[in-house]
Amino acid sequence: MGIRIEKIDLPGIGVRHDLVTEHGRRISVVSHRDGERDLGVFDEDDPDACRNSVPLNDEEAAALADVLGASVMLSRLTSLSDETAGLYTEQIALPTDSPFLNRTLGDTKARTRTHASIVAIVRDGQVIPSPTPAESLRAGDVIVAVGTREGLDGVSRLLANGPD
Repeated sequence: MGIRIEKIDLPGIGVRHDLVTEHGRRISVVSHRDGERDLGVFDEDDPDACRNSVPLNDEEAAALADVLGASVMLSRLTSLSDETAGLYTEQIALPTDSPFLNRTLGDTKARTRTHASIVAIVRDGQVIPSPTPAESLRAGDVIVAVGTREGLDGVSRLLANGPD
């Protein structure tokens, strides 16, 4: 069946976008004319009956979008490395005694030094996709990097010991 998105105009209310999964489940986002939005989950047996509705404010909607977007990005990176010989994705815990702790990602010069790319930082259960060189590295960060086996080993050594 595949995945599809349906748009339904709701006169006087706004618009509803339904995501219909490949298994036929229906999840919707109702965008009200006044800017409010609701996330809806529909009954499996009756696709017209909304089983549960959750109102989301702007911050909640943005956080949900970030979580979904980041998890999709990590999944795609992982599947890319599965399909590409010699390319790997790795999660590297920032050592508690790293010389780069509380310094910027740019200070590592990781791509130049190792030929591997840092594509995300996982911090406090949240993913920071495509971090900029100005992003500070903090205790507890997990670095997501993509590169060759040699490059990823280099990133691990760099984060642990600093530049050679």
